[in-house]
Order: sequence, then C-alpha cells, then structure tokens
Amino acid sequence: MQHQIMNFVALGANPTADISALSLFMTANWLVKAIMLGLLAASVWVWAIIFDKSVKLRRMKAAAADFEEQFWSGGSLDQLYEEVGKAPSDPLSATFAAGMREWRHANERGLTSSGAMRANLAQRIERVMSVTVSREMAQTERYITVLATVGSNAPFVGLLGTVWGIMHSFTSIAAAGNTSLAVVAPSIAEALFATALGLVAAIPASIAYNKFSSDIARFGDRLDSFVTEFSAILQRHLEERG
Repeated sequence: MQHQIMNFVALGANPTADISALSLFMTANWLVKAIMLGLLAASVWVWAIIFDKSVKLRRMKAAAADFEEQFWSGGSLDQLYEEVGKAPSDPLSATFAAGMREWRHANERGLTSSGAMRANLAQRIERVMSVTVSREMAQTERYITVLATVGSNAPFVGLLGTVWGIMHSFTSIAAAGNTSLAVVAPSIAEALFATALGLVAAIPASIAYNKFSSDIARFGDRLDSFVTEFSAILQRHLEERG
C-alpha cells in the first residue's frame, strides 16, 4: 500500500509519467501481476495450439486426399494395405488398415465359411474401424478444450484483475489525497490492462475453437462415411463368396 501511495504522489508530480505496458505491469498490485502473467501464459499456449492444429489438420486433409485417390483408383486393396498398413500416416489410412487387418485375420483362420460367420465378420470389421475412428478423433481433438476454456474464462479472469486493481487504486488515491485526472488515469489504465490481456487471450481462442471444431467435425464425418463405404465393399466380397 505504501508503495502504491508513493507511485500516486510521483504521478501527481509528473503528469507525463510512463504508462507503457511494461510500466503498467511493474506498478500493478502483486495479485494483478499474477493474473497478467497467467493470461500472458494462456495466450502463448493458445497460439501454440493454434499453430499445431493448423499444421496437423492441413497435413491430415492432404494425406486423406492422397489415400482416397489410391483407394478409389481400382487397384488391389491388399497391395494398398501392404503400403500403408504397417505405419498409417493419417486417420483415414489407419481406419483402412484396422479393417483390412481384421479381414485378413479372418481369412487366415477360415472364418468366412458359413453365412453366420460372414455376417459376424462384417459387423466385427465395422466395429474395429469405428473404434479406430474414435481413437484417431480423440487424438485429433486433443487440447481443443483448452481453447474453449481460455475463450470462455480469460475475460472474467482479466476482469477480476481489473476489479482488484481499481479497488486498490481508489484506496491509494484516497490515501494520497489527490484526485486529479493525471493521478487517476494511470491507475485506472493499470487496472484495465488486465482486462485487455484477458481479451487478447480469449478472442483468438474462441475463433480458433469454432474453426477447429467445425473442421474436425467435418473430418469425422469423412471418416464415418469411409467406414460405411469400406464395410459395404467388404460385405459385397463376402456375399460373392457365399
């Protein structure tokens, strides 16, 4: 408190005192400083997630497009499995590899000899691929909730810093006995700086969350459609054998 009173006295003597971002941070109350640092860290984390997800989604879409081109080219599915089965590079090829692995395993053990066994195999292959889709989507959606959390809560955390800072500012103004605008303005700016940092963290997080959620949902629908189409292809092969 004594330190803040001295700051106000100094500001009254020097109306042109520095009110840069660094100065506002250095003169802030310890709690406001902690909130500012937390919001700054959250902002850095948000941008790291945005960069990581942007790169990964772009690569996933490109890899999926390449795989679909190979899959629908009319070539051998067994040959395609040999190429991508051991180390799938994207969720779509991983889903295909899971289905083909189960298909091959059933053929090697002679589990396609009867109609009932073929029906069970078709259902099992579809379940295996659905589980793979769920696992791949869970990995893709990792850290997305961080964006939602920062986007919805950062403004309120910043507001907490602002309210706390204004409370201490008014207390210091009263103690200093100086209510001129030159003294009041820097203290209010110091408090509002916390809200500004909260918005700096929240706005990109909210925009990125909405964008990534939409892109991931569309990619999930793409995987589900592939599961349905691939299951139909395998079902047709089983029916032809029967």
